[in-house]
Amino acid sequence: MVRQGWLEPLRLVSGPGYSITPKAARRLDEAAARIYRTGRVTWDGRFDLLVLEAPGSRRDRQRLASNLSFLGYGTLDEQTWVATRPAEDVDLLLAEAGIRFERFTASHFAGTPGAMGVVRRAWNLTEIGHAYERFVADQRPLLAAVTVRSTDEEAYATRFRLVHAWRTFLFQDPQLPPALLPERWPGTAAASFFDRHAARLRPAADRYVEQCLDAGNRLVRQKGR
Repeated sequence: MVRQGWLEPLRLVSGPGYSITPKAARRLDEAAARIYRTGRVTWDGRFDLLVLEAPGSRRDRQRLASNLSFLGYGTLDEQTWVATRPAEDVDLLLAEAGIRFERFTASHFAGTPGAMGVVRRAWNLTEIGHAYERFVADQRPLLAAVTVRSTDEEAYATRFRLVHAWRTFLFQDPQLPPALLPERWPGTAAASFFDRHAARLRPAADRYVEQCLDAGNRLVRQKGR
């Protein structure tokens, strides 16, 4: 992770350690904003278009595809990627990977109907929609089992699994603007489901974290005597 620019060595009192880089901090902030949807998804009618010189090895191609998907890009073919909004870090990502590329701003001459065709080529919205429906179906019984009589630890564990399952959509769903989504998009209902239960479980989950931190601090103080 040091080679990839996510961590940098740090000298601590207790010995060698690591700290996150500004690049990693931006990625974490962006992930949190997308998980909890604190930013508004807008669209100016234009696409960000990338034409790449494909990397050589299969591993490099897979890593590149994963990173571009996280940034909201879908693929029209092996070398052409498209997004409904430009990603701030995409130039840095491609430069660090040593990939030559051309970048364009493009709009469809047929307007929104034509743009919807591009979206359906770049992303399998049917598959993404089914993934959202499975998410709700899988999580519903787990969440129903956590009631006011459950312990804080149970609430924390269930909320942790909920957030972990939800964060997988960072690599699946580019968070397209509403104008380009199908009617009755399953992601909308899934987002409301996630928000409702994440908020419901948070007070108990926070209490459990505080209890763990307090116990850890007491242990450190005891060892220091």
